Amino acid sequence: MNILILGSGGREHAFAWKIKQSPTCGQLFIAPGNAGTGYLGENVPIDPTSFPEIGDFVLRKNIELVVVGPEVPLALGIRDYFESRHDIAHIPLVGPGKQGALLESSKDFAKQFMVKYGIPTAGYATFDQTQVEQGLDFIKTQNTPIVLKADGLAAGKGVVICENQQQAEKEFKEMLLESKFGQASAKVVVEEFLDGVEISVFVITDGNSYKILPSAKDYKRIGDGDTGLNTGGMGAVSPVPFADPAFMKKVEDRIVIPTIEGLKSEAIDYRGFIFLGLINVKGEPMVIEYNVRMGDPETQAVLPRVSSDLVDLLWACGTGNLNNAELTIDTRSACTVVMVSGGYPGSYQKGMVIEGLGTATNNLVFHAGTAYHHGRIVTDGGRVLAVTSFDNEIKAALQSVYDTVKSINWQGSYYRQDIGQDLLRWVNKPLETSTE
Repeated sequence: MNILILGSGGREHAFAWKIKQSPTCGQLFIAPGNAGTGYLGENVPIDPTSFPEIGDFVLRKNIELVVVGPEVPLALGIRDYFESRHDIAHIPLVGPGKQGALLESSKDFAKQFMVKYGIPTAGYATFDQTQVEQGLDFIKTQNTPIVLKADGLAAGKGVVICENQQQAEKEFKEMLLESKFGQASAKVVVEEFLDGVEISVFVITDGNSYKILPSAKDYKRIGDGDTGLNTGGMGAVSPVPFADPAFMKKVEDRIVIPTIEGLKSEAIDYRGFIFLGLINVKGEPMVIEYNVRMGDPETQAVLPRVSSDLVDLLWACGTGNLNNAELTIDTRSACTVVMVSGGYPGSYQKGMVIEGLGTATNNLVFHAGTAYHHGRIVTDGGRVLAVTSFDNEIKAALQSVYDTVKSINWQGSYYRQDIGQDLLRWVNKPLETSTE
């Protein structure tokens, strides 16, 4: 079948890489794609939010399955658009409609949903621009640290953890009154801080049945030791050592099942991925946030561990037959390190020539912010590459991934040197060789 992937990042390159392995994949198109996806299929210069253009392209190229990578087209209602057009309404699309996408596009909606359906999460209150004084009064009653979240989409950067009340008050006013995150912070969620270790769990559902994909842990801060500004993600490890069967049973019973049942109760026809951003608080899983698509860079560590046919799984999701689909998982560990442009997540230059991509390696190199320029691959974004390695042990996978990362460079390239090392205490096998 002919398949269209929407998006241009490392997540979409990982999808293209895995989809291309399926014997049922015919022509593969990626809109708009990047330099890496161009090796696997045909990049198409269409914006993922240009719905009429996408619809016409789908008809012209006889596309039989559409996979939506990023959150913005989902939040804007690409599924609703497809369903509104009689000529493309029959084409399976992996991703929820606008109402289901509120789980990610509105932090306040997500918190209300969790409370309504008894899903464990932090205490909170939400305030808009008419409630600044009430919000400041509420902050004064909170223990520190205090978590502030922009209600809307902010490219993964709309969360601020404030160490004291003075900082919280300042950030709260900047978010609401000075539009620190644009329209995304027209409402702000003030949330209780949960102390624990974060973990990402991914679920695919057709609205009735579901399957749980491998767990992963990502690393959001720019600096080693989880310091500095938040980013879109600097690395990931899958599986997470503490996510044993007992922990995952709690996740399934207390979070996955109530979420699926809650969506059904709300009459939301949800077909796609659900990203559960969880935190392990003394062995108990609690939800920090929902996303309505696969994460980036977790996808680059999770999808390579799916050993069954991904196209079969996606088709079953889009057509409502997920219960009959097969999902098998590679037991090995996957470790992903993201290489970024100097200055990211602030301002950075583009157009730097990337050296070392031809170096022989058994590891996977997924492109994110890359482009072709005069026959060479150059940087074209903040997060540029994600390198993924496999091994039976996390320690060996980390050593391997860093060996490959060191062989690739461009002017100003940067990466964290401590990805995964916090997890080694659960396997009791510290790295013997420094990654520095």
